[in-house]
Amino acid sequence: MNPRVEEVSVLNDYKLSIVFSNGERKIYDCSGLLEFGVFKELRNYSYFKSANVSGGTVAWPHEQDICPDTLYLDSISEAGRTGAATGFQAERKT
Repeated sequence: MNPRVEEVSVLNDYKLSIVFSNGERKIYDCSGLLEFGVFKELRNYSYFKSANVSGGTVAWPHEQDICPDTLYLDSISEAGRTGAATGFQAERKT
């Protein structure tokens, strides 16, 4: 079983900064989901920013969520990166 989500911060360009239960910090790009079914609502960036941690994964108020295994396996490590280096500005949501 892969680690679960403990913290999420919303970044620019429909990306999430995620802290997993094993201490790893990774970035997940949600832009590839925005054209599919229930995820189309996430195109509204104000709504996208309402991401929060629920049940070990990232979820939104209208019950959209992303499998925690997908978040872990399909994200890239933040190790050695800073907000300035990546060009991201985070809004912390926990």
